[in-house]
Amino acid sequence: MEEKNRNAKAWLKRIGIAGFLFFLIKGLIWLAVFFFAGSKIFESCN
Repeated sequence: MEEKNRNAKAWLKRIGIAGFLFFLIKGLIWLAVFFFAGSKIFESCN
């Protein structure tokens, strides 16, 4: 039972790290998209 519990914790930790990295990269991509879209929109205001 102890070995099974350790394997489950290791698996959840890997999933957690992968999930964190996925959402971090996804968020950074969205920030870049909005930044470049906004810069193109407000470029004509000069």
